[in-house]
Amino acid sequence: MTDEKRTTIDSTDITIDQKLIDEGTAQLNSEIQVLENWLAELGSTGDDDAEVAAARKSYHDMLSSRREMLSALAKQAKLQAVVTK
Repeated sequence: MTDEKRTTIDSTDITIDQKLIDEGTAQLNSEIQVLENWLAELGSTGDDDAEVAAARKSYHDMLSSRREMLSALAKQAKLQAVVTK
């Protein structure tokens, strides 16, 4: 994506209903907790075969993705709060 297109996308007004933001935040927090629990369980098994390593990597990737989405949602909520004040 070119810088010009990115600037155009970044400068567009996107509004999300506060209820949707709250629901999305709750859902992402729930998914993050589940993934953290799964990773803790994998860590406590002591197994380190290829299957466990693949699951660990997959869960870490999913956890990272959920945290990025949560961060983006929080930024959007802050931007919206500034715009609506």
